[in-house]
Amino acid sequence: MSWRISPAVDDILRKAEDMEGIDAHEAAQLLRLPLCSGEVFAVMEAASRMSRLTFGNKGERHFHIGLNVEPCRFDCAFCSLTRTAGAFVEKVEFPEEQIVAWAREAEATGADALNLMTTGAYSFERLLEIGRLLGRAVSTPLVANTRDITHKEGERLLQAGYVGCYHSVRLGEGRDTPFDPELRKRTIAVFRDVGLLWMNCVEPAGPEHTPEEIAGLMVLAREMGAVYSGVMRRINFPGSPKEPEGMINEREMARMVAVSRLVMGAAARAHCTHEPNAVSLLAGANLVFPEVGSSPRDREADTGKGRGSSNASCAALLREVGLDPALPSNCFGPAPERRSQDPGCPSRL
Repeated sequence: MSWRISPAVDDILRKAEDMEGIDAHEAAQLLRLPLCSGEVFAVMEAASRMSRLTFGNKGERHFHIGLNVEPCRFDCAFCSLTRTAGAFVEKVEFPEEQIVAWAREAEATGADALNLMTTGAYSFERLLEIGRLLGRAVSTPLVANTRDITHKEGERLLQAGYVGCYHSVRLGEGRDTPFDPELRKRTIAVFRDVGLLWMNCVEPAGPEHTPEEIAGLMVLAREMGAVYSGVMRRINFPGSPKEPEGMINEREMARMVAVSRLVMGAAARAHCTHEPNAVSLLAGANLVFPEVGSSPRDREADTGKGRGSSNASCAALLREVGLDPALPSNCFGPAPERRSQDPGCPSRL
């Protein structure tokens, strides 16, 4: 039995394979296809081939370190680190010795970057201090994941040793969060203006988000120059205000990851999925996040003792799908050159 692909979907896939990047309307069409259809498998296969042609067999690991735990006053509905969630009642900052130990372990086990995450009210001066501290302790590239910033603050991040920032306009921004989506976009423009790399993910994806909302943020990532994009699903920790909404499964996330890869076209240097899963790594993703310290998806103060995956387990997962975590990162330095063809992923045409 052969799979039949409609002329409309075939046209979208042909456009995507030229690395042009599909538009929001086309992405929404793909996000509406029946999940178990052959067309969705064709989308995932096209995304996988695009990534192999662009990234080779590189499997990226960007090691997440959550620097602090506190009942955050901003009360984003999907986050465990809020007053409303009630998971944490005291403010805790992980000591410098622990942060340095995590960073050295990540470097020793081959992490491609260190992502330093903070809650919204975390001291910006302290974030700069941690950057300078880790710059003396390790050589792994540093990426900040913090609040909206000004141009002057962006320049200070560069001076403190950070090479990039993770930031996103979240799904439900302004509804599930108190933040203005336009302010988030202005901060992303700051990164470009001062020379910080911008890392992004379409997140936190849940069943309540429409194809149009999801596709719009996928296109935003390409248009504003994300080094990588991808998809992170919302994890409903026990007691989450979003529990009644349910969660998408990993198969649905893989479809989203694949569509996002088609949207990014030639612009991407890597493509992420979170939390780590093999299905998305067969659908165009090649970047995963080991985690320690605080996490907005966990009720454990140190997610390394909870939901978080280790650097070693992420490396094993990448190898299981034929990706090599030992190859050099594509995210830092010159953009990767497109290969004429990956022998392991021949063209469908």
